[in-house]
This record gives sequence, structure tokens and C-alpha cells, in this order.
Amino acid sequence: MLTPLTTLTLRRFALTVRTPRELLVPLLTPVLFAVVIAPALKEAVGGFRGGGLDYESFVAIATVGLLVPLNTMFSGIGVIVDREGGARRELLAAPIHRPLLVIGNLAVALGITALQVSVLMVAAVLRGIDFSPGSSGLLWFTAAAVLFAVGMYGVAETLANRIPTQEEYVAAVPAVAIVPWFFAGSLFPITALPAPLAVFAKVLPLTHTLALMRYGLLDHNGSGLHDIWGMSNTTLMAGLSLAVVASFAAVLTAVSIVVFRRAAVR
Repeated sequence: MLTPLTTLTLRRFALTVRTPRELLVPLLTPVLFAVVIAPALKEAVGGFRGGGLDYESFVAIATVGLLVPLNTMFSGIGVIVDREGGARRELLAAPIHRPLLVIGNLAVALGITALQVSVLMVAAVLRGIDFSPGSSGLLWFTAAAVLFAVGMYGVAETLANRIPTQEEYVAAVPAVAIVPWFFAGSLFPITALPAPLAVFAKVLPLTHTLALMRYGLLDHNGSGLHDIWGMSNTTLMAGLSLAVVASFAAVLTAVSIVVFRRAAVR
């Protein structure tokens, strides 16, 4: 299985690097937030410290939570292009397991997302934001970011195989990739939301992802995790949030494979 998976991954990567839009467009908005909007907001709100953190640092982590869904959703466009005018029919006729097509696309989406997140974090550091991760902190950050990216690519693959046209898919991107970001404790702690919306925010995988990433790189007291779980054991809360994100990744990946299989026989 490794040989066809490698071939499928390299094929998708070659198609992606030929399309600069998929590399650059998802990165523009988060970088703009990190280096321009976050400092401006900090001045506008008079030095507000989100969750006890410097506001620029608070928003810098939030930009990762915006970049990951944007990038994975843009990756879904390639699935539609393959279906409408690419080599999907030929690939389906090849003697390979069909889930490998989804996994190959996922591998490329993860690689491109990792590159973009790295660029974004370098931009934040150059802007003067100070991260203090430690070895365990890097593990929490990486695990949360990777699992969330896997889950969001599952969403993208599922929608790409359910939505008939590229135009309809692009119209759905803001609702899926951007709207949840405003409720997930991105620009302010979820405790600032009205009570019903705060309950809704706790259900979102992105809320748990942002809390974990801040816990790993900035907020070693876990104030974002406490806002979600209300417990005193920070490690336990982090483990629970990671379980939520991992479940999101596993379920959406499984759903995307099922939907792809059904779409492939139409």
C-alpha cells in the first residue's frame, strides 16, 4: 500500500505547487491578523490582556486557528477539479484501495499546512511576539494543530464530494472555515460571550484546539482550558480537550472516506 500512497501523494503535491493560489491565499489573512490587525486591536482596546496574556500573543495563536481551516478547505477545491476534469476516473480504475486517494490528498494538505503555519509563526516572532513552549508545550501545540487539520480536511473532502460545483463549494468556505473562528475564543476569551454562545463555543473543536495551542506555547496556567472545563487539574483538562480534537479528526476522516466511496460509484 505504501507505493501507491506515495505515488498519489506526490501527484497531488505536484498539482498543488502548480497552483500558487492554494499556497498563498490561505496565508494572507492570518499573516495580516498577526502583524497588522493584532497590534492595532491591542492599541484600540487599551492593552487588554486576553486570558491574562499579551493581546498580540493571544491573537497570534488565533491566526493558526484561522489558517488551518482556510488551507484545508482550499485543498478541497482540488478534489472537485479532479472529479470534473482531472484524472479521478483513471485513478478509480487503477488497482488500488480507494481510501488511499483520500489519505494521499490528506498527506499533502497536512504538509502544506505545516509549511504555512511555520511561516506564520516566524512572522509572529519577527513581529516581536515571545513564545515560551518548552518540549511538552511543543507537543501539545503540534498535536492539537495536526489533529485539527486532519479533521478539517475531512470536512473539506466530505463537502467536495457532496457539493456539485466549485462555485457552490467556494461559497460554503466562509461559513465552514471562518464563522466558527469568531465564537471559539479567537479574539477574546469565551467567557466574554453571552451564556448560550459560550456553551456553543465549548462544543466547537476549534475552541479546544486554540486552548491547547495557547497552553502549549503561552498560557501554562491553562486559563483557556479552565474556561472550557472549569477544573483545577490543567493536565487533565488538556487531555480532555485533546481527546475532543482527536475524536473530531477520527470521525471526520472516516466520514470523508465513506462519502468518497459513495461518490466514486455514481
